Amino acid sequence: MEQRHLSEWLPTTRKEMDLRGWDYADVIIFSADAYVDHPSFGASVIGRILEDEGIRVCIVPQPDWHGDFRDFRKLGRPRMWFGVAPGCMDSMVNKYTAAKRLRKEDAYSPDGRHDLRPEYPTIVYSKILRDLFPDVPIVLGGIEASLRRLMHYDYWKERFMPSILIDSGADMITYGMGEKATISICRLLQDAIDNSDETLYYDENGEAFVTKNTFRKVVQLQNEVPQTVSVYSKHDIPGGIKTDDIILHSYEDCLHDLKKHAQNFRHIEEESNKMHAQRLLQKTGENWVVVNPPFQPMTQQELDHSFDLPYTRLPHPKYHGKRIPAYEMIKFSVCLHRGCFGGCSFCTISAHQGKFICSRSKESILREVKTITQMPDFKGYISDLGGPSANMYMMQGKRHELCEKCNRPSCIHPAVCPNLNGDHRPLLDIYRTVDQIPGIKKSFIGSGVRYDMLLHDWKDEALNKAASEYTKELITKHVSGRLKVAPEHTSDDVLKLMRKPSFSLFEKFKSIFDDLSRRHQIKQQIIPYFISSHPGCREKDMADLAVQTKQMDFMLEQVQDFTPTPMTVATTCWATGFHPYTLKPIYSAKSPEEKQAQRMFFFWYKPEFRRQIEYRLRQIGCSHLINILFSKQKNNKKQ
Repeated sequence: MEQRHLSEWLPTTRKEMDLRGWDYADVIIFSADAYVDHPSFGASVIGRILEDEGIRVCIVPQPDWHGDFRDFRKLGRPRMWFGVAPGCMDSMVNKYTAAKRLRKEDAYSPDGRHDLRPEYPTIVYSKILRDLFPDVPIVLGGIEASLRRLMHYDYWKERFMPSILIDSGADMITYGMGEKATISICRLLQDAIDNSDETLYYDENGEAFVTKNTFRKVVQLQNEVPQTVSVYSKHDIPGGIKTDDIILHSYEDCLHDLKKHAQNFRHIEEESNKMHAQRLLQKTGENWVVVNPPFQPMTQQELDHSFDLPYTRLPHPKYHGKRIPAYEMIKFSVCLHRGCFGGCSFCTISAHQGKFICSRSKESILREVKTITQMPDFKGYISDLGGPSANMYMMQGKRHELCEKCNRPSCIHPAVCPNLNGDHRPLLDIYRTVDQIPGIKKSFIGSGVRYDMLLHDWKDEALNKAASEYTKELITKHVSGRLKVAPEHTSDDVLKLMRKPSFSLFEKFKSIFDDLSRRHQIKQQIIPYFISSHPGCREKDMADLAVQTKQMDFMLEQVQDFTPTPMTVATTCWATGFHPYTLKPIYSAKSPEEKQAQRMFFFWYKPEFRRQIEYRLRQIGCSHLINILFSKQKNNKKQ
């Protein structure tokens, strides 16, 4: 590891606070991930953005939640609030497979250890902090709390749960990408401290500390901070219930009628993806969960600022000699933008980051690339110039006023919005400029590519030409042996439910990929990702998938059984039995037997599955597929 001074990281211990001359911290963040000071790790981003505001911020990574809770005590009481950051991934997705089996390793822990993170760290950490420091405000952030901000289905507990604020006992959630919300909270509290508000707590040295009463009075009751969630009694709701508020069906009513939860979800998704959203209220017991609308998308200047902060880009020195798998994957990658307008029904990106694309400037991107070239172990290869979707950089509505009125969750499904500017030229410019930087041998695209946007007719000769140029540039210069794409299924009916394009587009793109690879004499593969047991998918659909992928010479490896995660259309369908936009019943494979019956079709080429597949094909009236599936096929390649 590069030799850096310990004080270059945010403090994690009293000793490190002493190096900065601090006798207290303003904000203490408890993170369920290892502390990697890198812009891809949420706790580090929030820590650095607050540090830039002059806030004294510390991070306690992966505290021991057993025994005497000394890790929760060691930095004392913060001047403003405790933050709970459960990790870059949902803790349960991080820990368990779709079959609820323990994963091989925890990607965000040193040496992949499983014993450094509890299940639901948001709840576990919050309860410990509340017991130890009953009058200190607790603010939740990160994807676990963000996607559980309202009533949700928990696949691992197999039941519907209320907002995670209820179970955690915390005071507030900052949902989504939290820079703006956390800055707003701290500025409000600093004003209260500066004005010596009478509800502050003072220590023996006369230092002012915020109490829960101060937090409630200053942040919750008087100032509605966007992109936050709080719990109120009915008479405490700021401004009362307003005429333009969206009143969701109560938690209890939804438990008795699951169709009401499906109705709720349409509002939740639409308000998450609107430029001018409405406030959401849901009664839970005697309280009301209030979700304030999100901030406007970050400006390019704001996003650049977040990425340009003085990250060391390294794990904390305490991990010397240890491997953090997630860091190894992204240490030489660069994120170009935030947001995704794909709106895939099984994906949580837009629920967390929103559908509006916020792109970094070319200058900011190049600064980061040049920083990477100076890292001692850099060998000249950028592993990814990407984002939530690789090729959405700089794409937005041509007429902003139309976007301001839009409530579509996807800009490209069921059809590409005519207002979308799908220009690939800015991205091409980034690729070409990066590749000319001294020290760069090659840059790869590791993020998933939306090939449907490359094949779309943009009704503009310049945009069509740029898409064609991008396709060629991508395939001939930026594939690290394998190009990841996600058709997800072969059935158009299932794909419509997924909000994905027809499989015929993947076939067309694969043909282009194979042709360019052959003409340029490049040995590389296209790797398609597929999902089984998605709502609406039946065994016959999986049988057809097996046949179609076999005929394309695929022997699939990159496959996934559908995992219901909070706050997606697909999970709502799976858990309630109703589609939230049509309220019509929808089938989902739920039992282990049903799910395995679908999953085994991925592996038709394995002898151990043949007899069972033949039996199921006869049972579902598809015996005619047996000969097609098991006839000899030349040149099968494992993909």
